[in-house]
Amino acid sequence: MVAPTFVVDPWVIREPRVDLEALPVSESIFTTSNGCVGMRGTLDEVEPHGTRGTFLSGVFETHPLAYPEKAYGDPPEGQVMIRVADGTPLRLVVDGVPLDVRTLGPETHERSLDLREGVLDRLLRWRTPSGTTMELRSRRLASLRERSLCAVRYEVRALDGPAHVAVRSELALGTNTPEVENADPRVGEALERPFETLDVGCDDAGGAMAARTRRSGITIAAAVRHVVVGAGHIHDEAGIDQLVTTMTADLEAGETLGIDKFIAQVWSRDGHADSLLESARAVLASGVDRGWEGLVADQGSELQELWDRADVEVDGDPELQQALRYCVYTLFTSSACIADAPMGAKALTGLGYSGHTFWDIEGFVVPALLLLFPDAAGRLLRWRASTLDSARERAELLGVDGAAFAWRTIDGRETSAYWPAGTAAIHINADLSRAFWLHGNVTGDTAPELGALEILVETARLWMSVGHHDTDGAWHIFGVTGPDEYTGVVDDNVFTNLMARRNLVRAAEACERQPDRAAALGVDDEELGRWRDAAAAAHVPWDPGKRVHPANSNFTSYREWRFEDRTDAYPLQDHEHYAKLYRRQVVKQADLVQALWWCREDFTDEEVARDLAYYEARTVRDSSLSASVQAVVCAKAQHPDLAHRYLRESAMADLRDLRGDTDEGLHIASVAGTWLALSAGLGGLREDAEHLELAPLLPSELTRTCFRVAWRGRLLRVETTGDGTTVSMLRGDDPVDVVVDGALLRVAPDSPARAPLRAPSPLLREPAQPAGRQPLA
Repeated sequence: MVAPTFVVDPWVIREPRVDLEALPVSESIFTTSNGCVGMRGTLDEVEPHGTRGTFLSGVFETHPLAYPEKAYGDPPEGQVMIRVADGTPLRLVVDGVPLDVRTLGPETHERSLDLREGVLDRLLRWRTPSGTTMELRSRRLASLRERSLCAVRYEVRALDGPAHVAVRSELALGTNTPEVENADPRVGEALERPFETLDVGCDDAGGAMAARTRRSGITIAAAVRHVVVGAGHIHDEAGIDQLVTTMTADLEAGETLGIDKFIAQVWSRDGHADSLLESARAVLASGVDRGWEGLVADQGSELQELWDRADVEVDGDPELQQALRYCVYTLFTSSACIADAPMGAKALTGLGYSGHTFWDIEGFVVPALLLLFPDAAGRLLRWRASTLDSARERAELLGVDGAAFAWRTIDGRETSAYWPAGTAAIHINADLSRAFWLHGNVTGDTAPELGALEILVETARLWMSVGHHDTDGAWHIFGVTGPDEYTGVVDDNVFTNLMARRNLVRAAEACERQPDRAAALGVDDEELGRWRDAAAAAHVPWDPGKRVHPANSNFTSYREWRFEDRTDAYPLQDHEHYAKLYRRQVVKQADLVQALWWCREDFTDEEVARDLAYYEARTVRDSSLSASVQAVVCAKAQHPDLAHRYLRESAMADLRDLRGDTDEGLHIASVAGTWLALSAGLGGLREDAEHLELAPLLPSELTRTCFRVAWRGRLLRVETTGDGTTVSMLRGDDPVDVVVDGALLRVAPDSPARAPLRAPSPLLREPAQPAGRQPLA
């Protein structure tokens, strides 16, 4: 896949000349989203395009899952995020010639996204066959304040001669079938036309439509209205699943046809079409009343608050500066208005992974949001808590106690058809419990409405059901898959065992703090004792000869992988069978290394150094999740330059399309992981203790880093230069203690804390990676 080329700018993502071959990637990068609705960054005139689509978080359709050999417990249905009514098309004809950038040879064609404004801008200038120079300026936004509203400003101007123009503006449903990699004809049949149109009709310069998914029963409604200046004629028409408004004008030199297009999108699982149509019309009325200028002003206000809360700065690496701000912007806009719905692994930027949510969200996105936008993190956790009954049902099906949360899902039900890297990846339950526990620790809010105690209890019961004590008293978990999907269905995966241990301990502590609520859940002292006994006895494999932790039992005795034989065969899963991968010491993504971060109390500094060196030499990073984790642990092991290189890889994953699949949507966990790679990596931030901890390092290529972090009702600013680190309080009334390099310091509103910058002190030399697998950026 061809990646677009962007001008390096600290605040703007600008493609100075639109590369048509790179459109599939730039469509993802230029997605306009607010977390509720997302529109891919397609060209206004539709063609050419990579993948079109407007999406609503939580709207999906189901399809049959086919198995060559059906087994007990296989999910019966798949789920896929589907396109809803698309309001982006504005097809332009000038003097009878349709606009097509493939043939017109534009003088100027550029697009840009200013991260302070939140509007996608496009400028196109060309000469028509009739000799007139035309200019098209379009602007597009998904409102960060009015969650169900999108808007487009579209202006066509004749610069130096007359022109007759016609614009056909559409609101179209079901224009593309969702992409699902499944040859079963029943899947295509189920998804070919996922919507049944319930109502469609025109009104003045627009109209509204309602439809329901045929299998999942979700009702959507959309409405559109145009405010037009300079048109000679306006005509509305309605089709079965389409609304079209056509505007024509005779322009003289210097004259403009201006169109402001407002689009409302709403949905419900159980709402009636008539009611939803009225809701969409009400949203539309609000948007039209606010007007384009008002919506842009609102957008700027919301983003000013974003940067006041979450700006991040680095001196010495302009590309990284741009990418870091783009990641923070994307994290914010992907979550700002989300509610009662999950965030998928691609958010609303594309159909990769069918729109499913994974452990990526609670593992990476929620922790980053907790430290930047805790309200958004809380909304994501509330959605996950709402799926607890589905998780209980899944646990019952699996023959275990408690709750077994879905590996991949949209509505909470399991949809993973490949159990070795799905159901066996049971660590997701501890990852979720960690996210709920972190919410209380970071915000100081342990309100029962979030459901954290119930999640901790039910996941603890799951661990007690799948784990067991051997005859010597050690507690084991067999037959699981850790984060490394190249090592599947193993015994005593260290990451899983240690995360389960924390899950059990934190559940016990939470129950002891809230005995009445715990008793209501049926927890007694005997059960708490069993949790603590299992946690204390959790088995952690150790190889005394190599003096490292095997990622799972016997891992260090597996056959070594011959990395030098082929350096162009990545990702390995596309070139080698899993049967071969499972028997080799080759790691898809950080696994044991992730435990060095999330379970830091269980490892000495020497063990961190030796484990990191061992697994760096065997990790190929065929997952975008890995680079940020490796950045954090490399910094922990006192290798700031290597941490910086991994930070760059994580940050550039989409802007450079490093993995060749950004056309399917942005890598949202990598987006969140990038901020964590800076704050928890180079900043040494840890949010899992009584006090916020920092251990800053500066790599040789950076002269300053600065980030902001929300902590228990305060907003702190952490700036590190060669002279040291300064922690200031930007918001908050009461002082707070922070730990910097082991020293307890007090930060007050008018009294920053300062600490000298320590020099790196690695125990081992900088580790090497497999041949050809050095950090990519």
